[in-house]
Amino acid sequence: MSFQILECDCKAPKKATLSHGVVHRRRTAKFPPSPWGDYFLSCEFSILNNTKNEDDENNVKKDVEKLKEDVIRMFRAVSENSSQTLSLIESIQRLGLTDHFEKEINEFLNMPNSFNLDDNEEDIYYTTLKFRLLRQQGYSIGCEIFNKFTNEEGDFKESIVKGKREIMSLYEASHWRMNGEIILDKALAFTTTKLQEMAMDVSSPFRDEAAYALKWPILKALPTLITKHNISIYEKDPLKNNILLKFAKLNFNAMQKLYQKELHEISRWWKDSKWMEELSFARDRIVESYIWALGICHESKYSHGRIIMAKLAALVTVLDDTYDAYATLDELELFTNAIERWDINETSKLPKYMKYFYEVIFKYYEEIDNSINKDNIQYAIHYVKEAMKRQCRVYFEEAKWFYEGYVPTMEEYMKVAIVSTCYHLFVQISFVGMGVAASQEAFQWIESDPMLLKASGIIGRLINDITSHQFEQQRGHIASAVECYMKQYEVSEEVAVIELQKEIEKAWKDGIEDYIMKSTKFSNAILMRVLNLARLSDFYYKKEDGYTFSHGETKDFVTYMLIDPLP
Repeated sequence: MSFQILECDCKAPKKATLSHGVVHRRRTAKFPPSPWGDYFLSCEFSILNNTKNEDDENNVKKDVEKLKEDVIRMFRAVSENSSQTLSLIESIQRLGLTDHFEKEINEFLNMPNSFNLDDNEEDIYYTTLKFRLLRQQGYSIGCEIFNKFTNEEGDFKESIVKGKREIMSLYEASHWRMNGEIILDKALAFTTTKLQEMAMDVSSPFRDEAAYALKWPILKALPTLITKHNISIYEKDPLKNNILLKFAKLNFNAMQKLYQKELHEISRWWKDSKWMEELSFARDRIVESYIWALGICHESKYSHGRIIMAKLAALVTVLDDTYDAYATLDELELFTNAIERWDINETSKLPKYMKYFYEVIFKYYEEIDNSINKDNIQYAIHYVKEAMKRQCRVYFEEAKWFYEGYVPTMEEYMKVAIVSTCYHLFVQISFVGMGVAASQEAFQWIESDPMLLKASGIIGRLINDITSHQFEQQRGHIASAVECYMKQYEVSEEVAVIELQKEIEKAWKDGIEDYIMKSTKFSNAILMRVLNLARLSDFYYKKEDGYTFSHGETKDFVTYMLIDPLP
């Protein structure tokens, strides 16, 4: 069973469509408090801005430049050997050093026809590595290169996987599959079974590594999360390159300090804004909001972009809770129409808390406008405003469903719920953070709801609904995709979840296909902002709503990525 997602024009709500005079019960949601409090405002993080720290940063920059020169020499040394160059690029990417060698990597990968794998053409490790790196780069390299590793029935030969390296490489490559690529479906099933066997074998030296790969394949993992893990694995490799290892550790710790500095600034902004005093019904999730920003754009050059993105994530968290967990329907109609008019003088009819929040939104957009003017991308303001208006429209549509007790069809639900993930809004703001690197065509592309964005929205919405729908139904919430599917197709919850998981897998294939098809029109830097949203969904909602309930695994991940340095 499958469903077709209809186009969502998300028009502004008509006035006087509601039965005014009807008393609507105000909902309340007992969200857990922040697990962080003022932790990132402590003295430990305040010292990041002092003179001594600036001196340390300058010393690190000098060390980085020296190590960078050493690695560039490595590129030159292996330039005549495609296999060795692929291996070097693989190590650089896994160790989180890609930003430092974009020129060298692009020069090599942008000439795929010149690849010569010499005697390794029959080596599945180099074949899969070549395949994955080229698809990551946006090339439509065909999956038929794997035919030579299969038998007459089309199944992979047991003899091709000589060890962990071959299994892992084929496993990671198989995730970059598109619709109809049956051989890659088989590759994923084949290697998943192999990794599961390794993960269950208490005597296997690769047990933990296999389990980690099953949970966090490269395609679906946040780069910052897996980089630290990869460095720890690389350190144990007897064939490791000590220059790369030193560079990776130095770079990770330097980036971590930058992230801490940004999070300190964001936390100060959050504290000074006193949002939780005025809007106490909403979730206090400023640290988790920063992770959204970090997941979308982790590169050092996007520091300002992360800050404005983190503020937006915090803002839309409150917006979501206003529509989803607190305001009455009449209040929401007033607020949605006020946002549609986009006039700070049109707030007289709003209740006090909404007037305050409306002013907060306008103040944030003034900051965005300043960024746009500074970077000379004035065309962007139209798109980011329209994205906020659209966000409020779909939130209002969902609120009406709740108050009417309406359970939509899957087609009706998804055309609204994909937008309500906020991904359209997030991408537009992330483009602002990229400055002139994001053209007007890129903003127009997102506004047209491309398949890559739609696929990321499907992944985000369905993963979220599967893990959180029981809690949300208990507190009072619109029907999720699970309930909509159960009602429309008259199936059990278990069956509905299985079918929705199939839709998630299809969305990954659709997204990859669009990623590759659009790669000739837009840079990987643009496309990666959209793809990263799907990764964030996997990060936050794999087992539960880790954004709302962030005291457990989410807190551990934040500590791992942003607090504990590498020795």
